[in-house]
Amino acid sequence: MEFKKPNFKKISDYIWEIGTDYKEGMRVPARIYASKNLLDQMDLHVYDQISNVATLPGIQKYAFCMADGHSGYGFPIGGVAAMDVNEGVISPGGIGFDINCGMRLIRTNLTINDVKPKLHQLVDTLYKDVPAGVGSSGILKLNPNEFNELVDTGAKWCVEKGYGWKEDLERTEMYGGVKEADSSKVSKKAIKRGLNQVGTLGSGNHYLEIQHVKEENIVDEKLAKKWGIFPDQIVVMFHCGSRGFGHQVASDYLDLFLNVMESKYKIKILDKELASAPFNSPEGQDYFAAMSCAVNMGFANRQTIAHRIRESFAKIFGQSAEDLGMHQIYDICHNRASVEKHEVDGQMRELIVHRKGATAAFGPGREEIPPFYRDDGQPILIGGSMETGSWLLVGQESAKETWFTTAHGSGRVMSRAEAKRKYRGDTLQKELEKKGIYIKTVSFAGLAEEAGGAYKPIDEVIESTHNAGISKKVVKLLPLGNVKG
Repeated sequence: MEFKKPNFKKISDYIWEIGTDYKEGMRVPARIYASKNLLDQMDLHVYDQISNVATLPGIQKYAFCMADGHSGYGFPIGGVAAMDVNEGVISPGGIGFDINCGMRLIRTNLTINDVKPKLHQLVDTLYKDVPAGVGSSGILKLNPNEFNELVDTGAKWCVEKGYGWKEDLERTEMYGGVKEADSSKVSKKAIKRGLNQVGTLGSGNHYLEIQHVKEENIVDEKLAKKWGIFPDQIVVMFHCGSRGFGHQVASDYLDLFLNVMESKYKIKILDKELASAPFNSPEGQDYFAAMSCAVNMGFANRQTIAHRIRESFAKIFGQSAEDLGMHQIYDICHNRASVEKHEVDGQMRELIVHRKGATAAFGPGREEIPPFYRDDGQPILIGGSMETGSWLLVGQESAKETWFTTAHGSGRVMSRAEAKRKYRGDTLQKELEKKGIYIKTVSFAGLAEEAGGAYKPIDEVIESTHNAGISKKVVKLLPLGNVKG
């Protein structure tokens, strides 16, 4: 299928608008937040998909795509849309299959000089202690009743069982659990798939990375210091989600929505991948409850991995995680939908905000931000490729234009198949080690898929979000060691 490039209206150097005349049925314009260079690099399918999103019932103001945007299932990766809770729909394609795929960042009081002599030993230990790859089995061995309790509760369940610290919950988005979860709305197949996956990294672009802080990469010194960041410091960032459990939840409800969408609710869409149901319908509410279980699974998964990371560091350095200062900075997800209050045309309204490969970026004072960070704005974690580095940012009041949302990563510019044709995983591993980055991987083919050249330049993505006013730079974090699924 051929897609046409829109005639963009330039709103600013970092905001580009597709008007409603681009495609029949668009209820609102679409806006892309990116530099001109990143905009021009996006595949044409992105423009088609985000304009399709603009046709969904109940959508408010704009359909958005972030600077890391690339084509996905239904919504583009980087797609954002907010629907009125009474008149709008909920769409699994606007959330993704890996529900609550997200990032967690843990700081330490170690410096690069402490870690470099033990880097190989540390990465090798993490590789053994944190299961990774397709079909990997998790740290927790649960029966179905225990798993249901976990997905109804989230990270709190793990902390109460000894997997983590109570303060972790106070530094996790939504405190690591959403109350709308109801495991009775989840299929037995989904439960079976998720049962043994708590505490697993997964595959694809999921990773566990030891990173360091260079003094020249600290942009906001005051905020970095307040949050416990200092020059030459070692931190740990990892990226994973709800694994096969979330995938099955999405698959189950996509099938259901395709069956009822037109026949029962007379909803017509331009792309079946945008299968939807009214948010307040029985089907819409059941999906929201099941999706919330997958959100909780994602938080619980990362909570368990954080516990194992602390154990690994303690083994290698012969000190407790407490003595090593392994406090969590934040945990944030980028595939979810949530009910939030936002200002629309001067009035506060309840919206169901879809974020698909996009990160919440709440500005100072918002009630969604845990108290420790509320005066500053929400911490934001945006992961780059294993070659380039990642970023810690903070939410801004001006992000209200995008429903307080920013980018989530580098964004692919090359398909996985193309990357495997262009790169060899074993060669890449050797090249990166020469640059001082030690990588352990489950699969060399998987490593090739994640080559830095397969992604957009992370700094340009960050520059776009910073200059557009939807998130503000705090510090860049550089890779030292990486465990790939």
